[in-house]
This record gives sequence, structure tokens and C-alpha cells, in this order.
Amino acid sequence: MAWRDSRHSRGRLALFTSSIILGVAALVAIDSFDYNLRNDIDTEAKSLLGADLELRSPKEMPDSVMTLLDSIGGVQASEASLGTMAFFPKTEDNKFVQLRTLDGGFPFYGRIETVPDSAADTYQQGPRALVDQNLMLQYQAKVGDSIRIGTRMFEIAGRLISVPGQNGMASTVSTPIFLPKRYLEETGLIKLGSRIQHKRYFYFPENNPDLDEWAEANKERLGRMRLRYDTVKTRQEDLDAAFGAMTNFLNLVGFVALLLGCVGVASAVEVYMREKINSVAIMRCLGVKGRDAFVIFMIQVGVMGFIGSIAGGIIGSILQRALPLVLADFLPVEASTAFSVNALLGGIVTGTLIAILFALLSLLRIRKVSPLVAIRAAYQSHRGRDPWRLVVMGAILLFVLGFSYIQVGEWIGALAFTVALGVSFLLLTGMGRLVMWAVRRFFPANAGYLWRQALANLYRPNNQTLILIISIGLGTGLITVLALMQTLLLTQLDLGQDDQTPNLLLIDVQSTQVDTLLDLADEYRLETMGATPIVTMRVSDFKGKTRSAWLADSTREFKRWVLDYEFRVTYRDTLMASEELLEGEWIGTTQADGINEAIPISVSKEFAEDDAKVAIGDEIIWDIQGLRLRTEVASIREIDFQQMQGAFVILFPEGVLEDAPQFNVLSFRSNGANQSANFQRAVAKNFPTLSVIDLRVFLGTAREILDKISFVIRFMALFSILTGLLVLAGSVIISRYQRMREGVLLRTLGASSRQVLTINFLEYLLLGILASMSGVILATIGAYLLAIFTFKISFIFDFQTMLLMPIGITILTVIIGLLNSRGALREPPLVVLRRELE
Repeated sequence: MAWRDSRHSRGRLALFTSSIILGVAALVAIDSFDYNLRNDIDTEAKSLLGADLELRSPKEMPDSVMTLLDSIGGVQASEASLGTMAFFPKTEDNKFVQLRTLDGGFPFYGRIETVPDSAADTYQQGPRALVDQNLMLQYQAKVGDSIRIGTRMFEIAGRLISVPGQNGMASTVSTPIFLPKRYLEETGLIKLGSRIQHKRYFYFPENNPDLDEWAEANKERLGRMRLRYDTVKTRQEDLDAAFGAMTNFLNLVGFVALLLGCVGVASAVEVYMREKINSVAIMRCLGVKGRDAFVIFMIQVGVMGFIGSIAGGIIGSILQRALPLVLADFLPVEASTAFSVNALLGGIVTGTLIAILFALLSLLRIRKVSPLVAIRAAYQSHRGRDPWRLVVMGAILLFVLGFSYIQVGEWIGALAFTVALGVSFLLLTGMGRLVMWAVRRFFPANAGYLWRQALANLYRPNNQTLILIISIGLGTGLITVLALMQTLLLTQLDLGQDDQTPNLLLIDVQSTQVDTLLDLADEYRLETMGATPIVTMRVSDFKGKTRSAWLADSTREFKRWVLDYEFRVTYRDTLMASEELLEGEWIGTTQADGINEAIPISVSKEFAEDDAKVAIGDEIIWDIQGLRLRTEVASIREIDFQQMQGAFVILFPEGVLEDAPQFNVLSFRSNGANQSANFQRAVAKNFPTLSVIDLRVFLGTAREILDKISFVIRFMALFSILTGLLVLAGSVIISRYQRMREGVLLRTLGASSRQVLTINFLEYLLLGILASMSGVILATIGAYLLAIFTFKISFIFDFQTMLLMPIGITILTVIIGLLNSRGALREPPLVVLRRELE
């Protein structure tokens, strides 16, 4: 019966499939990509680390550490890396880079790719450098040219193409240059304030020990030595977690597209079932039971959902080949594009199951159709409340929650996603019903006929108002909230571009260089914004217990990094405009010596509440190169980190640290790129070991990164908006015959084709405006909540996005609506009336 009944309705049933194809395609594409990426990471795990074991330390490893390292055995290599300036004599330009100095055969797995290829093997034979290829292109450098790092000149031995484990995004943030480690001291970059990261790599060509077991057994000892480690297994787990989180997020975006498609399925089934009421009533007269009629149409919908899921799975398997290209800048390996059977089967099962769940909401009423409907047209079945509808709604919520949990991995996040999605559906549903009620309640009876007919179509039987506002609104909302958040984040970056904040920083400035550099800035007419002294120190004792005692205490509540971190603190007598006193008393000057009397310090709110769990009166003893200073938390500040004014977590008063070993950060403001470039050249010429940070370049890099991330997210969100448009097209087509009847009646009554077209145009214009504006309102609410509670930034209305988005969506809605309604104008009235009589 299901097969026979479908013969005259397969075109309409095919619309069920189109609604879920893109959603399933998105899921299968992401799952396939995730499966292949994890396999690639597993396969290339050793190449991503470059060794069997990596040990890291923020300072030069002492003899006690070296004794431990020598006991491990194996082949070793070492690295020292830091951020510094690279100077190109050919163009007299300089650039802040990530300097990596190597000694030994690292990488032991994988290979540093260079041009010429031999440069990776020969650059350590003399004062030679491997320079990032994009950097060489930017400054017109060639192999054989010179480059200055600090006070030492090096020959460019080759163009650096790629480094094991480093993706394109990492190169954008920190442009790499490689040097032989033995020349690092000659550069003059090892000085007070230099933040040098030291690494030791181990390679075991034979008799490879269980390094994970060794690391776990020596974990406490490594912690006391301030050593962090990575094995092949831990690096693999970290990458799996990082990229798993990315693919899980993208999967949720694809899942939204699938849910939108299922809303389209529910709408199409609703209209389809209305047209089948008489057929069901006749079957009931012939003795068919209500549940049998239900199963007949359930088979139809299930089969079409299955076919749609298969089609979506095939498309997704093909589409996943494009994802490595879209995500190339974020990937540490070259992702493969192998076919994944598990991803395909998972997408088919998910698509079929959720399509049936949404269709059940309309199919359930088939069980209640009375045989009297076939013989008495005016008979209305008494439906009452069907408890099975509540069961289906509960099943849908549980399915969404379960799928979200699989992706997010925690119940709180899954529940938050489910609630947010449910609230969005409820708000859009409420908006749709409000629109229909308002049009009916305040119908403009005095308006022109065409307008009255178009408005009446918004609440007539088989209207599309509710379904379009939900589907198009949610798709529009998803795209719009991404656009709004991108604008907000870029706006926060631009906060550093007003006349009151610096845009040029000199770091690691020694005290003897300050006056000379201030005079140089005056010579180039830069505005001096301030000189900030910085003292480095570590936690020795914390709240009455030694560091080693805290490390052995598994019940501690504060974060481990507080005990290991080398803090950079400053001192001054006043708070800045970006700081607000929350608790305690700010003491700007003191005579306390830190031995007989505790020094009053101020800490940030985040450090006090989240990181260190300290309160007013808590004691912290600091180690400053062997000197112990006893301090007491006297105040807690809230810092506006958006303002580029040098915010410090720990703030000392004046009168204590003036004689401590320190360096300075000088901040300036230039009035243009040329002025800034000329000053930087002068600094590079006279102070080659200093690092200059041009905040305008930094902001440009940040925008580039944000644009790339936004592109990836929008690429996936496009599935949602395209699904919404497919739902629109399907909704129009499924009610095509209803439209044709209306068009025929209007034309029979004397309406011209132009008038019918105008009515359709006005209806879809109103629907497009209502649906897109509903989505924008929802997106504005979502962006506001994200800005305030997640990103902790001020919300600013982006009127351009909020205006252009509805215009674009409305135009698409009108075009699709008119294209699918043209049958009402092409068919002669007599043909349609004869079809109705048949």
C-alpha cells in the first residue's frame, strides 16, 4: 500500500529528501575529515614531535637537570628559542620573528623542508640561517644575502618552507628563523629580561624505553625542576583533543543544518498529510485500522528519509575532499581524504532517525482520522491531546542532547547547546505565531486588493509563515551572529588605535639605555607614552606553605602554573585608567622591606578568584634571583585588558623594587607608518639587541587570523542557510497545487497574470522580511550574550550587517518563491479545474 500510494506523490516525497541532504552531507564531511585527520596524526605523531621525547624549561638547564637527562640516554639535541628582531641590510627593514637555535640532529623524525633542499643539512656548519619564505619575499631577500640577528650577521642558507608540527597559522603568528645554537651568545640576545625557552630532544634508534612510564614515574621530580615534557603519545593526545574540539564544533554547526532540514520535513509532511486525509478516511471505511494507515505513510517517509540520507552521505564523502583545503592553515599535517565507511553509516543513521522523529509529529494524527471524513465533508475529528506527541517531542530533545554530548564530551555543554537551540526554536515559533495573529487581528481592510490578498496568505490554510520564519530565521541567525561577533572582536582590536594608547613598544630595554632611547624618540618626533620597569620573580612560599609542599599536596585548589610561572611585575604609585579597585586598600608607596614587614601588593581579580585563590591578607613570598621578599595581598583590582596600557597581574608599590635587577618596556605613539619605520631602522642600527613591537602590524595579523577563522565557520554555517533556502523551495513546491488552485480562481474571477504575480511577490517579500528580521533579532540577542558573558567585551550594534543580511535573504526568498510559483501562471485555468474534477 505504501508503494502503490506513493506512485502519484513521489515528486512531493522527494522533497523530504532534499530538506535533509545538506545536513547529512555536512555531518558526513566533518566526520570523514575528523576520522582521516586523527589517522594522519596517529601516523605522523613522531614527525609532529620530531623526537621520542621533548623536555622544556623556561631557563638554562642546570647541572642537576643535565645529570638527569644524561641518565635517560639516547641521541640528544637541544634548542633555545625566543622572540627577537631580524634586520635585513638590503632593504634596511626589520621584523619581529621567532628565533629557533638548534644543536644536534633535530628533527629526528620528519624533515625541515627548504629551498635548496640541502640547506636543512648544511646550515649548522657555519653562521648561516634558514629564513621563512614569506618573510624573504616580503623583504626581497635571496639565498646568499645577509641577515642580522642581534649583533651578529648571518648568511641566508635557504628558504624555509615547512617545519614538522608547525602549521601555516603558527607561521603567521610567529615567523620562524633557524640558526645554529652555538652562535646564540654572539648575538647579544642573552640578557636580563630575555624570555628564552630551552628544549631538549631525545631519540632512541634502538631499545626504545617506555617514555610515558618514565615520565609518569618522574613527574614530581620533573615538576620540582620546572621541566615540562612531551612524548609521542602526549603530543598525539593533545592534538587529538585540540582538533577534536574543532571538528566537534563544526559538527554541531552541521547538526543545526540537519535540524533545519528536519523542520522542512515536518512542514512538508504536515502539508502532505492534509492532502491525504480523504484517502486515509476512505481506507478506514474499507476496514483499514488507524495504526495500519499510520504505518503506511510512516514507511513512505522513512524510505524517503533513508534515500535522502544516502544522497547526503555520498555528497558529504565527496565534499570532505575540500575541507583540508579550507582548513589547511590550521592543520599540523597534510590531511588525507580517504573514504570513511563509519562516517557514511553514521550520517545515514542520524539523518534517517531524526527525519522520522520530526515527521512523526504530523504522522501521529493519521491514527485519529475518522471514516466519517470520507462521507461528510464538514465532519471534524475530535483530536484531543495525544500523549504520543509529547513522547515524540521528548525523544527529539533526548536525541539532540545525546548527539550534542557525543560532540562536546560533557553534559553541561551539551545541555547548554540543546537549551540554546530549543529557546531559538521557541522564540522563532513565537515570532511566527505572533505575526499571523497580528496580521489577522489588525488586518488593513482599507488597503488595496493585492496587498490584502498577500497579507491574507500569511495566515491562510497551508500558509508557510511559521515554517519559513523558523527555517530561514535560524539559518540567518547563525550566519548573522558569526558576522556580529567577528565585527565585535575586530572592534576590540581597534580600541588600541585611539590617540590615548601606544602603537609602538620597545621591550627588554636595559636601564642604561632608557634615556638614550627617549632622546631618539624625540628626534623622530614620537610621542612618549611611558616607561614601565619590569622585575622577574617566582613564588617561593604561598599562604604559609613552601612551593615543594604545595607541589606534593594533591588537594590544592589553585592552579599549578602559579608555582611554576616566572612572573613579570612592575611598581608604581598610582592606578591606571584601565584599573579599578574592587577590594582592600591601594597603597602606592611603602617603606616595608619584605623581611621584617610584609610588602602590600595588589593582584588582579582573575588571579585572585580563578588562578591563585587568594584573598585580602594572604601571604606570598617571592624569590628574586635568590632574594626572598615577603608580601601581603592588600588589594584586588579589575583590569580592562582591552586597553593597551600594560596591565600587570601583580603590582608592587614604589619604594621596594627600585634597586632590583630589572629591564624596561618603553611605549610610544607614532603618527604614521613612515615615521614608525624610520624610528625602527634607527633602533635596529643603534640597539640591535632590542625588540620593537609595532602594534599596527600585530593588529593586522590578528585580523588576518580572525578572518581565516571566520571563513571556516561561515563555510560550515553556509550549510544552514542553504538548507533553509531548500526548505523554502520545498515548502513552496509542496503546496504548489494549492497555489495553482488559488491562481486559477483569481484568474477565473478576472485577475491578470501580472496581478497574481504581484500577489506572490508581495507575499514572499513579506515572508523574507519577517524571516530574516526574526533571524537578525535572534542573532543580536545571541551576540549580546556571547559578548557579555563569554568574551567579556562591550556589545556594539553593527547596523551595516543587521541591515544587509535581511536584504540579501529577502531577495533570495523572493526569487525562489517566484520561480516555484510560476506554474500558477503557465497552466491554463481549464486544465487545473479538469485535474481537480478528476
